[in-house]
Amino acid sequence: MSKKYSTLEIEHHAQVATIWMNRPEVLNAFNEELISDLAAACSEIENDASIRVVVLAGRGKHFSAGADLNWMKRASVFGHDENLQDARRFAKMLRVLADLSKPTIARVQGAALGGGTGLAAACDMAIAAEDATFATSEVKFGIIPSVISPYVLRAIGPRHALRLFQTAERINAQRAFEIGLVGEVVPVDQLDQAVANLAQLLINGAPLAQKAAKDLIAAIEGQPINEATSEETAQRIARQRATAEAKDGIAAFLEKRSPGWLAK
Repeated sequence: MSKKYSTLEIEHHAQVATIWMNRPEVLNAFNEELISDLAAACSEIENDASIRVVVLAGRGKHFSAGADLNWMKRASVFGHDENLQDARRFAKMLRVLADLSKPTIARVQGAALGGGTGLAAACDMAIAAEDATFATSEVKFGIIPSVISPYVLRAIGPRHALRLFQTAERINAQRAFEIGLVGEVVPVDQLDQAVANLAQLLINGAPLAQKAAKDLIAAIEGQPINEATSEETAQRIARQRATAEAKDGIAAFLEKRSPGWLAK
């Protein structure tokens, strides 16, 4: 990683890049600058072949309290066109994060509120410390969780979203696990190890196959099981089997050796 960001710190250990939101004095709440920095950092990481796994984390006691109140205040007096452009920048940042070709893990501790919940949901997977709390709190401010809704809905489904989007209630880490918002809950002092363990599992997988798996889910999710879906899945596995990566992976298994992506 070459670029420096005023609102982020990026650590690169082995094949894992950790993006630390670094505004602990405001609970890592995001404003225009953090949104721009996150989008740029994700784009830079996308083009770095040495990085296999991306972790999104927050410095201090909290993951992210969502939108910075000063940013919200500025946005409240915007005209329609300026308001729309501001919302589009936030939407683009979430999409860049969600569309990364590399696996992404949200490392969540403390508060993950509003857009903080959205950031966790936009990652492929999330691990929460036992002290984590989540909320789609927007209706308390007279707004809606619109831009984060595709990612939260993907994670928890419409039934849970209908409640949380309207009540703005906080839920604890265990409840977030029960509804699918996070995949694992661990004691606070075990959070980093749990993230490292998951990252290693991901590194063991084939990178092009992982990208193809993400694309597969995007293409198949919500589709009926019919002839067209069967053909689509057959076409995808046929293409994947023909890749050099797949041929090496199968040969490595039969020959009891490490595949090429682990030998690098």
